Amino acid sequence: MSSPTPLPAQGAITDVRGIEVGHHTDTRRPTGCTVVLAREGAVGGVDVRGAAPGTRETDLLSPTNLVDRVHAVMLCGGSAWGLDAASGAMRWLERQGIGLQVGPGRVPIVPAAVLFDLYLGDASIRPDAQSGESACEAASAQSPAEGNVGAGTGALVGKIFGLEHAMKGGIGTASVRVGPFTVGALIACNALGDVVDPDSGKIVAGARQPQGSGFHDARRALLAGMPPRRLVAAANTTIGVIATDAVLTKAQAARLATVGHDGLARAIQPAHTMLDGDTLFALGTGASGEAAEMMVLATMAAEAVALATVRAVRAARAIDVPGLHFPAACNV
Repeated sequence: MSSPTPLPAQGAITDVRGIEVGHHTDTRRPTGCTVVLAREGAVGGVDVRGAAPGTRETDLLSPTNLVDRVHAVMLCGGSAWGLDAASGAMRWLERQGIGLQVGPGRVPIVPAAVLFDLYLGDASIRPDAQSGESACEAASAQSPAEGNVGAGTGALVGKIFGLEHAMKGGIGTASVRVGPFTVGALIACNALGDVVDPDSGKIVAGARQPQGSGFHDARRALLAGMPPRRLVAAANTTIGVIATDAVLTKAQAARLATVGHDGLARAIQPAHTMLDGDTLFALGTGASGEAAEMMVLATMAAEAVALATVRAVRAARAIDVPGLHFPAACNV
């Protein structure tokens, strides 16, 4: 199948000064990982809204805890196995002399979150420490690739009424600039529900009706009494990173992660379910030198997250695995 036409640019998380992104895509099966680097360190926050998360180093991001800067965030496929990619990022950062000085050594701070993509191909193949190192080696300040790459490689959406009705998910990015501030988002969308364009209200990708005759429309179908299909617990999840060049406190970074979930709720229906592990990190590089105006930044964060979520599925490409075909938004 031919590649879809590239999407018009809507900015990228790398528009935020001090942020780099690198992907590792495993060609043996659809899986991979994506790293967001902040070599100079960034004030970090996190908000976990899904009921089935897979995460690492999230407790240290609490505003009441000691460490106030992180050096990278790792987004991974491979379910809980994929968290090993963060170890590879730590090794790579240590070799660069980057990390928290602790006595005689440096400890890079690398929080991580995973999504479940083990339905596709050999589940014993998943991101590992070498994958994380490879993602770091590939990182740059250029606009990152979107769609079936990195953590979005094996992502699917619209599984709520059964895997056979699902479509291809992916990873997407966007940014918003207002005054002196830039806010960007990078989202790997593997949602149980549908992805909806917030501006038009139309479903972009989601649970298809049989024979490709349109969408079930998960929100309306559930409200009409159609029962969801029970899937493997935690077999979904949308994960991502919000970054800004504003000067943030740790509490403000946590709040930015929280309000970023408003963007997920606009673009995913239903979001934050018992079978999703929806997790968003927030990073403040402080590169603008300007103190945060949180009302504006909160609005920008939700907008960037919604845009990046929709781009994740619009940039995706169809894939086939034995017995199943997963079309992409560009095919319907």
